[in-house]
Amino acid sequence: MSKSTHPSLLIFLFLFLNLTYAAQYREAPEFYNSPNCSSIPTDDDPLLCSPNTVHVAMTLDSAYLRGSMAAILSVLQHSSCPQNIEFHFVASSSDSDLRNKISISFPYLRFRVYHFEDSSVSRLISTSLRAALDRPLNYARTYLASVLPTCVHRVVYLDSDLVLVDDIAKLTATRLGESSVLAAPEYCNANFTSYFTPTFWSNPSLSLTFEGRKACYFNTGVMVIDLDRWRAGDYTAKIEEWMELQKRMRIYELGSLPPFLLVFAGNIAPVDHRWNQHGLGGDNFRGLCRNLHPGAVSLLHWSGKGKPWARLDANRPCPLDALWAPYDLLQTPFVLDS
Repeated sequence: MSKSTHPSLLIFLFLFLNLTYAAQYREAPEFYNSPNCSSIPTDDDPLLCSPNTVHVAMTLDSAYLRGSMAAILSVLQHSSCPQNIEFHFVASSSDSDLRNKISISFPYLRFRVYHFEDSSVSRLISTSLRAALDRPLNYARTYLASVLPTCVHRVVYLDSDLVLVDDIAKLTATRLGESSVLAAPEYCNANFTSYFTPTFWSNPSLSLTFEGRKACYFNTGVMVIDLDRWRAGDYTAKIEEWMELQKRMRIYELGSLPPFLLVFAGNIAPVDHRWNQHGLGGDNFRGLCRNLHPGAVSLLHWSGKGKPWARLDANRPCPLDALWAPYDLLQTPFVLDS
């Protein structure tokens, strides 16, 4: 070290090196069941397997933890039976401390964490138009049927960039009919062909996949999944087959969504659009803000490049970001290690 190094500079460097980006989250209030809720035993196994339990699955990672916290709070706050909800978090094995962070903010939450090995899917992932879509954890929703216990028959999958303003039990109760594996809001006005490459559409053996199906776009960030039907039909293998083909001849561009469209589009149970007011993220780079779609709102979804917490921190929020802010549990972004 240079003899000219000033002692105050050394002190500054020492403090800087011990400064850890350790976002601190407030403890959320405890929420209780209303009197008309079905009672569920308090020990873990009966709760897990009870037919009265509402199962919610989400992925969990450090980059989106702030959004996950807000989503969890919104689910509990608007539920008439919050104590009957079991959360299932799928996390990369490298994020081992996320369980503690959830427990601190939600000490009464009923939840389980499942470690997802990136290597189980990384070999199947092709590069897409957005690097953020290529993370292995984005594909964890494909493996819920094998990750969750077999006594879990139905689950609501939610992305981490959304908040509910309605009772999730209503979404869970969606009728799937006699054969549908999943339910989601459909958007038939979207340009469905744009999700696949000219290579796909010019090959009759591929494009005929949608023959006889009224295939519409649906957003995989909000889905009700019948896990029993998924397991019986081995739909994970069906999705993986399309991913393997994509590695060989590039038939789509956007991450984990197109394989779901290839397998399920045209064969899903409909859900009212109020349950996925999506696209609110807009474009963070060009400052593009989105408005709500016409109609009622039960779930706000900031899908897209822009996230409300990033815009709020930058003091450049979109108007609808004010609807996310009340669920933000972040207390302070920086603390010194003691």
